[in-house]
Amino acid sequence: MPAVTPIRALQGRTASNVEKGFANGTTSQEALRQTQLRALGPGRLAPHPGAPVQLRAADEEAEVRALTRGTVQAAMEVLAGIRPVHQLARRLDPRCLAALQHRAALIRREITRTGNPALGRLHRNSIVRSVRICEVAEGTYEASAVVVDDVRARAVAIRLERSKQVWRVTELVIG
Repeated sequence: MPAVTPIRALQGRTASNVEKGFANGTTSQEALRQTQLRALGPGRLAPHPGAPVQLRAADEEAEVRALTRGTVQAAMEVLAGIRPVHQLARRLDPRCLAALQHRAALIRREITRTGNPALGRLHRNSIVRSVRICEVAEGTYEASAVVVDDVRARAVAIRLERSKQVWRVTELVIG
């Protein structure tokens, strides 16, 4: 028979505001504000009372690394012809998106023109092996990735900038 915690033992065990780290006599609004201030981290000021608090990712570098990995993988799939380029429209700025679309069109045109089977294997089964990131300024990261496909290994360089709480790729160079 499994062990069961009696309900009587749990009744009346709600944590008071003092146990939660709030001062005596704080209202629920003040308690919420104190929780939001703790979530912001040390040294960061919250906006005026009543305004929503915008929280950042716990680890910004991990977020940028994951975005880089996903963007590079998607870009390689666009070049392979297995992903439509418009799926990257929200992540890439218009200039990068146009350059990627142009390169994918050139690859497709060359495959149909020559019929070379080696070109057909180009960019197929791409896997992002490693990602390195470096913060160059507040809200700006540069990253590099190593991508291996059926034919060769290549390097990809990327620059991400935060604009309006969204990361955008402003530079994308595929070797």
